Amino acid sequence: MQGSGRDHTSWRVDVALLDGLSAAVVGVDDTGRVRYANAAAESLLGRPAPDLLGSELVSLFAEPEQGGITEILRHALSGSSWHGLLPVPSQGPEPHTAALTCSPVREDGRVSGALVLIELRDPAIARGSNRDLADQLTRLARVTAELMHADDVDVVTKVMIEHAAAATGATVASLSLLVDDQTLLLKGLAGGTEATASRWATYPLASNTPAAEVVRTATPLFLTCRDEIHGRYPDLERAAEGERSMVALPLRAGARALGSVTLSFPGRRRFDAAEVEFLSILADTCAMSIARLQARSDADDQTTKLKFLADASAELSSSLDYQATLTKVARLAVPDFADWCAIQLAEDGPLRTLAVAHVDPDKVALAEELNRRYPPDPDAPSGAYHVLKTGVSELVPEVTDEMLVSATQDAEHLRLARELNLRSGLSVPLKTRRKTIGVITWVAGEEGRRFGPADRVFGEDLARRCAVAIDNAQLHTEVAEAAYRLQQAVLPEDLPDLPGWEIVVDYMPAGRTEVGGDFYDVLPLGDGRIGLLVGDVMGRGVRAAAAMAQIRASVRAYFSVDSDPDVLLPKLDGMFAKFDLTQLVTMVYAIVDPGQGTMQLVNAGHPPPVVLRADGTAEQVPDSAGTPLGVRAGKRETVTVPLATGDTLLMFTDGLIERRTEDIDEGQRRLLEALPNLAKGDLGASVRQLIDQVRDHTREDDIAVLAARRV
Repeated sequence: MQGSGRDHTSWRVDVALLDGLSAAVVGVDDTGRVRYANAAAESLLGRPAPDLLGSELVSLFAEPEQGGITEILRHALSGSSWHGLLPVPSQGPEPHTAALTCSPVREDGRVSGALVLIELRDPAIARGSNRDLADQLTRLARVTAELMHADDVDVVTKVMIEHAAAATGATVASLSLLVDDQTLLLKGLAGGTEATASRWATYPLASNTPAAEVVRTATPLFLTCRDEIHGRYPDLERAAEGERSMVALPLRAGARALGSVTLSFPGRRRFDAAEVEFLSILADTCAMSIARLQARSDADDQTTKLKFLADASAELSSSLDYQATLTKVARLAVPDFADWCAIQLAEDGPLRTLAVAHVDPDKVALAEELNRRYPPDPDAPSGAYHVLKTGVSELVPEVTDEMLVSATQDAEHLRLARELNLRSGLSVPLKTRRKTIGVITWVAGEEGRRFGPADRVFGEDLARRCAVAIDNAQLHTEVAEAAYRLQQAVLPEDLPDLPGWEIVVDYMPAGRTEVGGDFYDVLPLGDGRIGLLVGDVMGRGVRAAAAMAQIRASVRAYFSVDSDPDVLLPKLDGMFAKFDLTQLVTMVYAIVDPGQGTMQLVNAGHPPPVVLRADGTAEQVPDSAGTPLGVRAGKRETVTVPLATGDTLLMFTDGLIERRTEDIDEGQRRLLEALPNLAKGDLGASVRQLIDQVRDHTREDDIAVLAARRV
């Protein structure tokens, strides 16, 4: 609609309702030049319409308030309304206090200008009017309702910043929260620049800023002019040129401050008791909502951590394969505790990544590329290598872009680091009783948690459990390998090649150390006769393997002097007595004479061998079981049995036939029933099939079987 005679060009706005208003109204185009002024504006500004039209709005406001109207107009021309108190020119020595509203004017979907409404206020009643009080109460009721229904801190931040700014006329508002005892996190910023948000993403509680000061003191702060602000806080960015005022409010929960809210205003601003009361109630309401949400979050977080710790502990205790176990632990942490988890172990100096998990598999490949192209510096003053060297955890509540810039080597390095989107990190050493063996690192992305002191305690607890599991697994591996090598060293590496004989040995150690006390040997005499023996040292592990080595070496030594069973076993008994050997050892020993077709056999407390005759019949060697080696109280009898061409002798340890639920005689009977299977095909394959058929699959015990067939 065409404006009144006071409009200046073709700039158009519906002004029929504005001409008769008692409040001053000024219309400006998108360049900030006046295109309309009603009669009240002429009177207030002391200039006729022809002088006003075409002039810049900011020129109508005398210094030092000029900067304020510039900022307010910029807000309106960018599409945002503003309402608040601002000094305006007057004919007297002091400017008027006015309630000023600046709103954008839109035409064809774009902002084509702004309307500025100026209402003079009596300073004595300006903030105490019924309208102001009603407006404040309405806003408080609305804010309280929204904060009560807010389900996370981000919503609380948005509500607080928007309502506080709208209620007071602030053009810049921010909310910061404590993330640990020394650090504040900028949770929300309205009206500020991206550079400001980046610089103050996290900042020290000890910093010289209004937000940090009110958290330290838990006392509100009111700054009424630009000189006061920058004289007290010289490092603080200017929100805009020109005169400024500022309020900083602590978010108090009881005696402590959770964080702070800051509000920045255009122009000089003094805050009366009603405004201070309104802002204090607003801040306290916000603090209560944040405290409620933090308490709920802490409870949920504690529940999640306890479940994670229980699951991780179960995984760590379920297997001695620590590589596979730690891979599961890394995956358990994602995504409930972190977006990223990496477990590294120090092996001969460099850290090797043992397990890694991420919510986004593509990020794993990106991290590998980053690590390959830009390997970490072992001498860096922070990071995994530093944690490994010092044994001290490293917590970074907020990874800022400045940190990435300072830590990267070139533009490409920085680009890759930014793509990983690392926002918070925690690295914890893996400590055993002997040394620090590695590092666990958790990282959160942009939408994830921000790690704090409680997370450090939790991480160190989990790391201790992981370190114990790794240490136990490594010790187990070392012991098992040592025992296994010892056993391999004392058992025959190769059986002798004896014409006229087919001899097969099958040895199956059981148990976690992969070593037991079962032993065997085949000893040719040179005259066609051979000695055969199978024995069992009770017990497991390195001690049993060492005793087995001692017995087998003694048998060979005595055998080389006199192989007669009636001579050899008493010498072994004498060795037990002389050296006070306490371990229980059973053994069956035989001398086979192919020329005579016989076998002499003596049994020292061992299961009796069995024979498969050439005609397919199976029989047990007469039970001549005497006392184990070293037991003087009993006697042993040497028996002689035939062993003809085609016959197969089977000597074995008790692990082959024993079962918990039955007498050993039942196992011996089962073996005799299965023995004819040895006549089928290859002797080695037949022995393995017989073992599988006869043994107890639910019981772990060593099994040694020696089969000798005359061919």
